[in-house]
Amino acid sequence: MPHYKSSIGDRVFMAANAVFFTIFTLLCIFPFYYLFINTISDNGLVMAGMINLVPRGIHFSNYTALLNVGELGQAAFITVSRTVLGTGLMVLASGLVGYLVTKPAMLGRKIVYRFIIATMFFNAGLIPWFMNMSMLGLTNNFWGYIIPTIVAPFNIILVKTYIESLPAEMEESAFMDGAGYLTVYRKLILPLSKPILATIAVFGAVGHWNSFMDSIILMGGEPRLYTLMHRLYIYLNTSSNLGILMQGGRLTDQQIAQALNNRVISLTVAMAITLPILFVYPFAQKYFQKGLMLGAVKG
Repeated sequence: MPHYKSSIGDRVFMAANAVFFTIFTLLCIFPFYYLFINTISDNGLVMAGMINLVPRGIHFSNYTALLNVGELGQAAFITVSRTVLGTGLMVLASGLVGYLVTKPAMLGRKIVYRFIIATMFFNAGLIPWFMNMSMLGLTNNFWGYIIPTIVAPFNIILVKTYIESLPAEMEESAFMDGAGYLTVYRKLILPLSKPILATIAVFGAVGHWNSFMDSIILMGGEPRLYTLMHRLYIYLNTSSNLGILMQGGRLTDQQIAQALNNRVISLTVAMAITLPILFVYPFAQKYFQKGLMLGAVKG
């Protein structure tokens, strides 16, 4: 094999690429690094805004202190429960519906598919949505997190397109051997669809984990159903409001201590919430990239 000798222009281009992507990577990492060093530095210095690049007065008591914040344990349970259950049901529904709408034998499949896609473009608005959820009994109810997210049109599109890219001869052989649609789906399509299912699972898990608007709107009367993001939102608002009062010099020492506590809790909770997603993504990355490419919409 002939050896390719890179030109000066090629080397300059590669060096420029390396510099650019190194800087870009550092810019992406820095917000997480900045958040982390503020959670392990001296709380007084953090409140004074004196922590920028290097942690000072390192300690990990902020993380252990989270164990004493009672409502966080319940919020974590709700968040993990909705993420696991909601993602699992969404993946099952998207996989099955995505497979069925590829079958000409399905009665009215085009109408069903177009109806599902139409929901991506038409929305009645927030108030009608809330009224509908209220009439269905899904306010102040854990299932309000789960049921509306089971059918995900974009994920169904990805699954449908992915399944259509699989060789049709495999299904035809299975049908000739006497297998039915359910058997073909369970024993043939599902194992081959792991990349795209892992992809939509990542989408669903991140969406459930980061969601807080549905918690704010639907669960206002049930604090025990608040998610971690909702709790973080409350802490951020509290620390922000107390910070404004502090600037006016209208707080007592006890209230200032409480403001500091809320600020530290907000930063620590934000870091603790971010870590699970950062740890999960690398394990799903190989499926994520392959599934997104093969399941991409082709028009």
